[in-house]
Amino acid sequence: MDHVDYILEQWRRERPELDVTAMGVIGRVSRLSLAYLKPMERTFARFGLNFAKFDVLATLRRSGAPYCLSTGALMTATMVASGTMTNRIDRLEADGLVTRSVNPDDSRSFLVALTPEGLALINRVVEAHVETQAALLAGLNAEEIEQLNALLSKALLVAGSA
Repeated sequence: MDHVDYILEQWRRERPELDVTAMGVIGRVSRLSLAYLKPMERTFARFGLNFAKFDVLATLRRSGAPYCLSTGALMTATMVASGTMTNRIDRLEADGLVTRSVNPDDSRSFLVALTPEGLALINRVVEAHVETQAALLAGLNAEEIEQLNALLSKALLVAGSA
């Protein structure tokens, strides 16, 4: 039994008329997310980053050469608000990991690009990040990982968060 089972048992005892099945799934997904975030944050910290900085750098890196996106595209890809993105870009720019320039196609917007230092850093960090994530799933075999991935993908689609 995990902690969520304990909570569900309490609800079933106190409110037996409620079907708390969904509470179990969502509770586990939430707890799992938190459990995964801690070791990933430790990995990022080894490189002087946090999740927010990693998110922007990784988004730029996976966009492909020239590793440059508009602030709007970054906000869409990272699902953060304008003020949050501005803060992230300011910090990364101060660290020398990205540059910001006026978009030649739209002078009202900016383009954000990885610097050579930013590219080198994110290439190292993403390798460590992939290792951390693999270690987090080490207790599952390949078939279980495939099943979990398929079910979580389906759940995201159903929830409208794909």
